[in-house]
Amino acid sequence: MLLIAGLTPHFLEKPVLWWAQNETEIIEKRALTPLWRDNTAVIESGVVLKQSEFLRTLADLGYEKVSGALFPGTFKHLGSTILIHPINHAHPYAIDFLGSVIKSIEERADVERASISYEAGPRKLHEFKSGDYVVHIDHGIGIFRGIIMHEVEPRAHVKESSFQGESLGTRKGLPLEDSLLVTPYFKIEYAPAREGGEPDTLLVPVSEKKRIEAYLGLERPRIHRLGTQLWSNTKRKAKEDIIAFAKSLIRLYRTRTAVTRPPSRGCSPLRRDESPPYGADPLEKEIGDGFEHELTPSQSRSLEEIFADLSKPQPMERLLAGDVGFGKTEIALRAALRVAMNGKQVAILAPTTVLADQHFQTFSERLKRTPLSVAVATRLQSDSANRKTFAGVGAGTVDIVIGTHRMFSRDVAFKNLGLLIIDEEQRFGVRHKEHFKEKYPAIDILTLSATPIPRTLAFSLAGVRPFSQIEEAPRGRKAPLTSVFPFSKKLVREALAHELKRGGQTYYLASRIHTIPKTLELLKTLAPKAKCAAIHGRMPEKDILAAMRHFRRRDIDILVSTTIIENGLDISSANTLIAEDATRLGLAQAHQLRGRVGRGEHQAFAYFLYPPHHLTEDAEKRLEYLMEFSELGSGLEIAKRDLELRGAGNILGRDQSGVANRIGWNLYFQFVNEAIGEMEGLSDA
Repeated sequence: MLLIAGLTPHFLEKPVLWWAQNETEIIEKRALTPLWRDNTAVIESGVVLKQSEFLRTLADLGYEKVSGALFPGTFKHLGSTILIHPINHAHPYAIDFLGSVIKSIEERADVERASISYEAGPRKLHEFKSGDYVVHIDHGIGIFRGIIMHEVEPRAHVKESSFQGESLGTRKGLPLEDSLLVTPYFKIEYAPAREGGEPDTLLVPVSEKKRIEAYLGLERPRIHRLGTQLWSNTKRKAKEDIIAFAKSLIRLYRTRTAVTRPPSRGCSPLRRDESPPYGADPLEKEIGDGFEHELTPSQSRSLEEIFADLSKPQPMERLLAGDVGFGKTEIALRAALRVAMNGKQVAILAPTTVLADQHFQTFSERLKRTPLSVAVATRLQSDSANRKTFAGVGAGTVDIVIGTHRMFSRDVAFKNLGLLIIDEEQRFGVRHKEHFKEKYPAIDILTLSATPIPRTLAFSLAGVRPFSQIEEAPRGRKAPLTSVFPFSKKLVREALAHELKRGGQTYYLASRIHTIPKTLELLKTLAPKAKCAAIHGRMPEKDILAAMRHFRRRDIDILVSTTIIENGLDISSANTLIAEDATRLGLAQAHQLRGRVGRGEHQAFAYFLYPPHHLTEDAEKRLEYLMEFSELGSGLEIAKRDLELRGAGNILGRDQSGVANRIGWNLYFQFVNEAIGEMEGLSDA
């Protein structure tokens, strides 16, 4: 007997294990409850059932026919056999028909299937997955084969951090005693000691996990042999190359740190004409107390690191990484307050007018009790309004200005610019960021990002640029439930109905601008009672903001949009995202979009759909990572995978990219960091 669950939000919330534990009860409920009867199917061997009727049932449940690899929610029709991967099972099944009778039903783990799986749910950030390439600092690159329980003699367990051998059952020379410890070990597989032999294995106590890193690189790595000098020689040569590279990085970095500027310290002036130092900072405390949430530990730590940088004579250039909705803006606001209250100006760069408008509203409201002047400059403002703002910037009467690319115009000149905050830095090019450095060499720079671009991430991981990370989600926030499926009208209809029923709103991501009218027509048939509107980048910006304000006021149920919604929207009632063609999205971009939902108390849903008959290997890999790293706080891990997929040749250079691939980028950046620290220590001495 095989139970097949349909594609509904309620069912997608349940893991495979839940379905297995409750299968008997569910089958019984089908006779009593329309919900279960209409959204599930049960088939048995020997039952009379026409193949055509079964195919119609699958279509009604939302399953899509594919020609390539099987995904959960898909099936193949191969003559008298139907291969299906139910969403409630870990593996596909083969259903063979003999005329109008089901001849057999067999689980088929051997069937080619996509690597995207719902079997184990999202990967924890500290977990490895069986089959992952990993790097042991002492033994090199191997393949992770899971966690096993193993018996060891207590004294040996204390002395040994790992042991190796072809057999996992015993260890040569281990004394046999009655008092054995059963201990969890990471099992890592290495190359066989001789050609044609069994792979060697290494068992590493879970307590020694710090000695293992995930392998990230652009090529399939060479699996090392245990007990040889190859890995030691590889590490030694890599360190030699890295030391030479680190010297060039330090020279590059010190060209900026050679500049000095007056430090910004805690202050609270009563009048604009006072001179620092001002003494205590009750104003900063008052602004901080006005924040609706208590700072998380990593927010507090990040703020302390930024304040420490601002108090030094050298300019700050720090990356603040934190997942979407983790409170980067609050830290940036407090940094801006400190610099502005020290008599310097602050510029905040936002990639879109929507985000700039939201920041202006936030900064104006939070800082209204201060003597500071906050202004906004975008294409949405009239020319005369922008001229007035920039005149104030030049005269020094505007303390904080928030703007988009308009800030790069030649007519923009600051009287005393002290701090540049770049929000969503992945949306700005290198030339944009260097523009302000060239004009104002002594400015402090704070870069905010949930998914840093490869160049920024590479230099931050290498220790060249100071790096702060907000790691915890605000209290009470839940991760959106991420699903990857072929496009299905049934699934879209169910997802929209579920969100409307609970009084929420939906973002519907259209693949292209010219498809939006067709999408609106489709939504009229799938959700006839819903109020829909659309926005895209070619609309007048005032119309975009007007639509967003209507959506914020909940006058709109479904907002059809292009990726213009990627940055800056914080609407707690919008808890469903549907991307109709996720193959067109970059990995970091998809993660940013997922962060638009799940900001309220309800469980949010993010559906990344794809064309059933068109999925490239790269797109499949992106969607796999999106599924695996769907926990809150996954942004940095997503950025690392994006670095792996996009490559670092233009970031590190071809030679250094080769070094990084030989030992894995995690270990590479660790070595760079150590080399820079050692050389800076020598120069300080």
